[in-house]
Amino acid sequence: MSYVDVIDRVDIPKPKKNYTEPQWIDVAGLPVAYRRKGKGEPVLFLHGGGFTRMWLPLYEEMSKGCDFIAPEHPGMGETPVASWINNFDDLTIHYDDFLNGLGLDKIHLVGYSMGGWAASEIATFYPGRLKSLTLITPIGLRIDDPGVDMFQLGPSEMMDRLFNDKKVMAEYAPDPNDFDEAIQIYSEMSAMATLIWAPRYNLALERRLKRVKCPALVVKAENDRLVPNAMAEKFAAAIPNAKQTTIKETGHELCLERPAPLAAALLDHIKGASK
Repeated sequence: MSYVDVIDRVDIPKPKKNYTEPQWIDVAGLPVAYRRKGKGEPVLFLHGGGFTRMWLPLYEEMSKGCDFIAPEHPGMGETPVASWINNFDDLTIHYDDFLNGLGLDKIHLVGYSMGGWAASEIATFYPGRLKSLTLITPIGLRIDDPGVDMFQLGPSEMMDRLFNDKKVMAEYAPDPNDFDEAIQIYSEMSAMATLIWAPRYNLALERRLKRVKCPALVVKAENDRLVPNAMAEKFAAAIPNAKQTTIKETGHELCLERPAPLAAALLDHIKGASK
């Protein structure tokens, strides 16, 4: 029986927009869904919470300039829950196995929001794997004012805080009458909570980030009302020689709001690191 057959039996509902069938790979017995397109330098993108099971405009823009690989975290998208993944150490090992399964040694690593936390952990444990590191509105460090508690927000307030551009928000907002979509969102929030509910940061991470030796870029939103920019700035200060940039007219969900300028910044950083 193939892994696709296994997943089909779970009957995961598909989003109505931008859905693309994933590829599958076995990672230590776990069938992992991922989407891959493009040629050139391999770039691994680690997503944040939500907006999974889709080939997003950012992905398409990135695939024009690199070999873009977007897996779905265990318990999110179409990748099943892995009972043994309980923290970011476990997730770091998972992605090391994932890269080995694809036959990839050195890569460019990009992480958004929660995926930024995951990417930063990978970068500290496996710094020799990275050609470059990019963190987009990351979380994972302790700051004096961490902002709102995302787990205390209702769906409408969460969406409002994620997006600066309300037209884009309307395009990606889940249908409140779609029961299957609501179940999927609840399931993914549960998987995310396993990783970030407690603690909301890793006290050791700031010190460990000194191990990152590859070119690093930290991307901020212009108007992030979910995670204060002080978080991204602290990441940039902790990583040796990290650069910073801000994508104009964006909130925390800048990957959806301004995919073209974001992709341009990411590809420029990757190109510079590849020389």
